[in-house]
Amino acid sequence: MNPDDPLLKILACPLDKGPLHLVVPDGPAKMEVLYNPRLHRRYPIVDGIPQLLPASGEQVTDDEHENLLKRMGMTP
Repeated sequence: MNPDDPLLKILACPLDKGPLHLVVPDGPAKMEVLYNPRLHRRYPIVDGIPQLLPASGEQVTDDEHENLLKRMGMTP
């Protein structure tokens, strides 16, 4: 998914209906995800398609939350 994709402006978290942030991979083994920093939940993007069912989201640890915020350019 392209960071400039207009779809990103309308995608929302299925749980709190707030905006999601695209997190691009920082290594070859990682995949793109959409992240909700308010709930500490990430949603995978599989073959360019965001998986936004509530069951598709994963809760992240506090350490991973801080790492994702840094990758998004936000400070914890």
